[in-house]
Amino acid sequence: MSYKAFFIGNPLLDIQVNNGEAILEKYNLKSNDAILAEEKHIPIYEEITKSDKVIYVAGGAAQNAARAAAYNLPAGTVVYTGCVGDDDLAEQLKAANRREGVDEVYQVKKGEQTGACAAIITGHDRSLVTTLRAAEMFEQSHLSSPEVSKIIDGAQLFYVGGFFLTHGVESVKELGQKASAAGKIFSLNFSAPFIPQFFKAQLESVIPFTDFIFGNESEAEAYASANGLSDTKDIAAIARSIAVLPKSNPSRPRVVVFTQGADSTIVVSSAEPDAPKVFKVTKLTNEQIVDTNGAGDAFAGGFLAALVAGKPVEEAVEAGHKMGAMCVGQVGPTFKWPKAPVF
Repeated sequence: MSYKAFFIGNPLLDIQVNNGEAILEKYNLKSNDAILAEEKHIPIYEEITKSDKVIYVAGGAAQNAARAAAYNLPAGTVVYTGCVGDDDLAEQLKAANRREGVDEVYQVKKGEQTGACAAIITGHDRSLVTTLRAAEMFEQSHLSSPEVSKIIDGAQLFYVGGFFLTHGVESVKELGQKASAAGKIFSLNFSAPFIPQFFKAQLESVIPFTDFIFGNESEAEAYASANGLSDTKDIAAIARSIAVLPKSNPSRPRVVVFTQGADSTIVVSSAEPDAPKVFKVTKLTNEQIVDTNGAGDAFAGGFLAALVAGKPVEEAVEAGHKMGAMCVGQVGPTFKWPKAPVF
């Protein structure tokens, strides 16, 4: 089977709890952030699973984006890889992928636990605390296994979650080089402020391969701070600075897309770096918002689905906005059922 879109990232099960103000305070967490768990955070997973309101949702940023893309495309279009354990958590992820039409080619580590993410919801914010477990055991050799290498050769579009750069930068570079050499679309999501802050070298090593870069305003600001840009609040200027960085495949421009929650989305192309495009977001009422966990991933998935379907960037942004809005109206990174594709 020839898949059109290949996604790679950290497969995680989200353990979500609402009204988490006390938990944020106890573990000294920010309300709208994403971090890797340190030793002091480990008890959080057991603590929130004891809540009578705990919700388990298939997560992992790139896997969420893959499900959002597949939601809008024919079966057999989207495939995802990452590393899981041989446990019940992995089975839950597979079931969620099947529902949305994502096929997976996981690397499975026997005797290991599948990664988890504590999603602490307060109001319209989400604080994510991730323990990678099996996810960070992904081996680059999995990409050259007979099954996966054939899929990579056939794919037209690649998407990498920025979180994967914390352990899998060589795998990302391999995919980027292959995509770039073959003139295929290679896309990357910054994923969290700590990626441009603390994994700057890894990010710099893969940006030359990128055709599309996604992020939100706090990730843009983190990038600006880490790279000494004079104005860390001018989102369009930050997008421009990234769009014009050296590019290994000059046959298409680099497009940088920064979402800002309910505020307008900014798009800058290296073809017209001084002409940022601004796309308004349809405002939702408080009643329409359940939680924002996974909204940025849903946006990226909707955007990429539109690209796979041959739509221009303007329509891709619109598809992204619609998937983001659908996601915030559901619990966690999930979508309406029965399916209601956005284009």
